[in-house]
Amino acid sequence: MKQFKMIALFLATTFIFFSCAKKQDVVELKMPNSNKIVVKLMFRNGSISDPAGKEGLTVATASMLSGGGAGDLSFSEIQDKLYPWAAGYGANVDKEVTVFTFQVPADFADEFYPILHDVILSPAFDENDFKRVMTNQQNYVDQGIRAQSDEEYSKKALEDLLFRGTNYQHMKQGTSESVKSITLDDVKDHYKNFFTKNNLSIGIAGNYSPAFLERLKKDMGTLPDTKPVIPAPGKARTPDGIEVEIISKKGAFGSAIFTGAPLSITRANDDFSALMVANSWMGEHRKSYSRLYQKIRETRSMNYGDYSYIEWYDNGGGNMLPASGVPRSSNYFSIWIRPVQIAKQLKGQYKELADINIGHAHFALRMAIREFDLMIKNGMDEKAFEETRDFLRSYIKLYAQTPAQQLGWMMDSRCYGRKNYLKEVDALLAKLTLEDVNNAIKKYWQTDNMFVTIVTDESEAEPLAKSLLENQPSPMSYSNLVKSGLPAEVLAEDDEVANYKLNVKSVNIINSADTFK
Repeated sequence: MKQFKMIALFLATTFIFFSCAKKQDVVELKMPNSNKIVVKLMFRNGSISDPAGKEGLTVATASMLSGGGAGDLSFSEIQDKLYPWAAGYGANVDKEVTVFTFQVPADFADEFYPILHDVILSPAFDENDFKRVMTNQQNYVDQGIRAQSDEEYSKKALEDLLFRGTNYQHMKQGTSESVKSITLDDVKDHYKNFFTKNNLSIGIAGNYSPAFLERLKKDMGTLPDTKPVIPAPGKARTPDGIEVEIISKKGAFGSAIFTGAPLSITRANDDFSALMVANSWMGEHRKSYSRLYQKIRETRSMNYGDYSYIEWYDNGGGNMLPASGVPRSSNYFSIWIRPVQIAKQLKGQYKELADINIGHAHFALRMAIREFDLMIKNGMDEKAFEETRDFLRSYIKLYAQTPAQQLGWMMDSRCYGRKNYLKEVDALLAKLTLEDVNNAIKKYWQTDNMFVTIVTDESEAEPLAKSLLENQPSPMSYSNLVKSGLPAEVLAEDDEVANYKLNVKSVNIINSADTFK
């Protein structure tokens, strides 16, 4: 019976999501007092639509539209026109959708519209633009993902591990080999076959006229009438125990950790609001009051921050608030442990730590998982529940402060079978009880079966792998000065954490050069 319910839930969620973009579906947000017009064009065509061997093609196509010439104008000529209007546009590709966003002051709407029209309907597909776009994309998959941020690297590596063997696995930018194989003809064909009027949802916000909207709808109706075959979204794999992949990288600055496991619900489900409360208390993004932050950063000064998530959080390193435009039907919960020090660093700083073999990664992972285990076992208390729920009801109002953000969240809502998610979730939070939250914690969260990715220095990879696989004690390594100032209860908790057993079943070490090939 339980398996039947899970299958039914999967089918319901998939069906809801596929209503995300309908032919000529229009989401309106009229704002007569605004001085701006925002247009969003959402195509139900994300990186899961990339053909095998051409991973990254959707990003390449969207980049050619948003970063290339259009109509009779080159890309640089378009930018010259936009500057005095303070107008602009861009594209964002995720797993299941691609969203183009156009913004212009209402006073310049008529002058701006032909550019909007040509970007979507008459892209130049210039060879020089193509070379520039593909060079940037190739550089990212070959070097950027490995060099720019180990934190982002660990997140992409977790998705590769979590969705391995499915169309959710690859980075939206593709792989080193697949990007090399993409041609300009591939881009043109992908545009004709997947950016069509049959998988388009139109969003418009601000001080627009009825004539402007009618013109937009009429023109977007001239997109190809192709009915694209969109693949079913890949589902997260179920790990066997805790499966760890350590990415050994020369010169890594610390150990960046990202861990997660499949989650069977999304915003489409009312239970999601209960998990929002639990997750906020445990690890709200960039919030110092949360449990993980207090335990790992505030008390022990181990890193810059520690957070948890119950859905994909786009660009967590740059966004203080969750972004719209990334609706997903394949979900997972995760824990982000920002880089902690490795043994080489600690030994270089403190003579008293000269004999340690590994840095803080094993201890930090144990502490984070132990905190989840305690929450699953004990739940939240009434005071924590009330305070966190009240915080969230105020906090979610900050998610959509601009017309573009408001419109984006409204369009995402349709993907989950909702009309206005932010208003609806506030109502769900208002009637939520402590029992609802604690039931959801036990129903949807577990730590026995998880995937873990750790990007670390090559000097740390082997000893860390051995420590994890053998469940060796991992005592916290403090300098004498820091340790002398810590309360006895913290040191006692450290001893418990250092010996906390994790259900680690496998640990593999991968050379950084061999990832995302």
